[in-house]
Amino acid sequence: MIKGYVSIILHAHLPYVRHPEYDNYLEERWLFEAISESYIPILKVFDMLSAEEFNFRITMSITPTLMTMLTDPLLQGRYIYYVERLIELSSRELERTKNQSEFNRLALMYNAKYKNDLYIFREKYSCNLLKAFRDLQDSGRLEIVASAATHGFLPLLTIPEESLKAQIGIGVKSYEKYFEKKPRGMWLPECGYTPVLEEALQENGLEYFIMESHGILFATPRPVFGTFAPIVTPNGIVAFGRDMESSKQVWSSKEGYPGDFDYREFYRDIGYDLDYDYIKDFISSDGQRINTGIKYYRITGKTEDKQPYDPDRAREKAEIHAGNFLFNRQKQIEYLSGQMDSPPIVICPYDAELFGHWWYEGPHWLYSFIKKVSTGQNTFKLITPSEYIAENPIMQLSSPCSSTWGYKGYNEMWLNNTNDWIYKYLHTSAVKMVELANENRYSTGLMKEALNQAARELLLAQSSDWAFIMKTGTMVQYAQKRTKDHINRFNRLYHDIKENNVDEEWLKNIRNMDDIFPEMDYSIYSSG
Repeated sequence: MIKGYVSIILHAHLPYVRHPEYDNYLEERWLFEAISESYIPILKVFDMLSAEEFNFRITMSITPTLMTMLTDPLLQGRYIYYVERLIELSSRELERTKNQSEFNRLALMYNAKYKNDLYIFREKYSCNLLKAFRDLQDSGRLEIVASAATHGFLPLLTIPEESLKAQIGIGVKSYEKYFEKKPRGMWLPECGYTPVLEEALQENGLEYFIMESHGILFATPRPVFGTFAPIVTPNGIVAFGRDMESSKQVWSSKEGYPGDFDYREFYRDIGYDLDYDYIKDFISSDGQRINTGIKYYRITGKTEDKQPYDPDRAREKAEIHAGNFLFNRQKQIEYLSGQMDSPPIVICPYDAELFGHWWYEGPHWLYSFIKKVSTGQNTFKLITPSEYIAENPIMQLSSPCSSTWGYKGYNEMWLNNTNDWIYKYLHTSAVKMVELANENRYSTGLMKEALNQAARELLLAQSSDWAFIMKTGTMVQYAQKRTKDHINRFNRLYHDIKENNVDEEWLKNIRNMDDIFPEMDYSIYSSG
């Protein structure tokens, strides 16, 4: 007898990185790596489960920036070139390692993988992975939820309130454009919640959102069943809280599955290991060594003496870990069901890019877990938040507390001495954008396009990724440059619009670079 539910939620997001002004831009690889290492492997898992007629339920968010990049012809063409180069590199590796059986086997594995990636991307899905996810949603197996326009960190974008509403409203419009239906749920970027958000969520017809554990646990009044049952806010929106125990098992590299010594070592790559003259044509064009994606070692332990990776052994370990995760959720739900008067739900949200990119065996773990859920037990079922709401409409009324995930759980990852300088510019620009929208309610032609581009520049500057990168200390110069570039472009547009002196050629150039939200309507920033 089914005693409860588990909801797996994969958050797929990358910042908008597109540089048509350059032939080869290093940061565009973030998308290409995610396609080969996460999005295609996840789609393969869903396709295998569908072909085996497992009636699974999974939830995903796909952010508007990622949706835009996945459907961009320029980036699609550059991804194909990226994979073709990896096929060439792995072919060379077959020759170089021909007398090293352990590594030659892995070179063959990578060569086959990248050839298969190219086939899946170009032939099977006609370069449109987003349509593949949409088809899965239409089949009923996948529920896709919306997110904010550029993954802006909403709790710090409430000045002015029109800025917040634009992030949410444009995010919903993007969802409707690509999936031709209204979203029921919203992934709050970085699980960043503050009560002010709810008015905008309500205006856009959103029924629920996902939040960090302590946002539920410290709600007022305290929820009787903690994170194991959703609460409904005074505005009538349902809030689901992340389960800490299940998250730790998958997230933590120290205590969780991804740190197992048999899994592939992420930080050991031939881009750093091999002689420069051999690898130089496959790393950054400026000579900087980078990850190629071809990695021959397993984690082994806290040692520099890494041992060769054994994919069969790693897959077996992923299946063992899937069984362990299943067992733990069974015991968890068996206990909870005896304490609750409604079926418990365990919310398990993870970054989609964890599966495959950071944790190479993650997609096989996911496949094994879903298969075991469907065949080996009857304690719980997989469910989407929408389905749970439909089946369990009676919930406790409670007001969540402000919260985020990440360092310390209360905004600090996105507001600290490495990145606090950005907010005076973001807030000032947002106030100016509202001013422009109010003063130019009926603009047409070139002036309208300039106003739309000003809105795009503001949205791109607001991406939470730039503040996050500044805090983590990786690619800081790029994050700072992106923030400054978008603010500077916005400021020039602001002054040109105010002076009725828009440079049409310059506007065309920056529109080509920052070509997001083609249906942008700047009037979303108008007051009232």
